[in-house]
Amino acid sequence: MNSASQICQVFNACFLASYHTRLEGGGDEPVYLPGDETVPHRIIFRADYERSALHEVAHWCHAGHARRQQMDYGYWYQPARDAEAQAAFEQAEARPQAIERVLCLAAGIRFQVSIDNFDDAAIDPARFRTLVGHETLRLLEGGLNPRIRQFALALCRQMPAGDASFDNPDNYQTPPD
Repeated sequence: MNSASQICQVFNACFLASYHTRLEGGGDEPVYLPGDETVPHRIIFRADYERSALHEVAHWCHAGHARRQQMDYGYWYQPARDAEAQAAFEQAEARPQAIERVLCLAAGIRFQVSIDNFDDAAIDPARFRTLVGHETLRLLEGGLNPRIRQFALALCRQMPAGDASFDNPDNYQTPPD
């Protein structure tokens, strides 16, 4: 069984019954599809990529109840962004990537920021890495929400390289790669 399959098993054990939400791989593109009384909400991540699974779960953990009732949480993807749109993307994406960073450590998986804009060579990845680093510390200072904590605890217990020190700020003193 690969790591992505293990992540799905852990997530579904944590949240399928309580939040009526299923994590599944195999998507051509990641997407969140709200369900109804008979069909669970679905978080679909790209192919069988473990990082895509954790990234999409991070968005789900960040989204409030109203956002979780909308396809892709009511957001839309803009693949090519100018400098202004990229700055807005980075502000909106910093918290989900901070959550992903915590989940990666809990699962024992290497984290790297994802700028996700290949059309602009002028983008400064160091700025976004610093932003995600600061946001990770703010996330920990404010306390992990119950869904993040529950999933991170389950990951560190059930993944082969899981790390129970995921909520220790000392692990995040340097900006991520």
